[in-house]
Amino acid sequence: MKIPRDLSGRAVVKALCKHWDYRHVYQEGSHIILQTDKPSPQRIPVPDHTALRIGTLNSILRLVATHKGVDKQDVLATF
Repeated sequence: MKIPRDLSGRAVVKALCKHWDYRHVYQEGSHIILQTDKPSPQRIPVPDHTALRIGTLNSILRLVATHKGVDKQDVLATF
């Protein structure tokens, strides 16, 4: 599956909170900070932009997949 080029930061936050047990902790400037405690604590900054750059989105997907112990394509399928 190809990485979508039109995902907004808020859409990524919504999907991660709904499907991957992340929660919105706070917002600092233009970055939304998400946190999870499963399987261990992790924080991820997500830019609150209308369209995320491919490299930024790829990095977020890789962080979530590594932390949750799943394939990056599994995380991408939730969008």
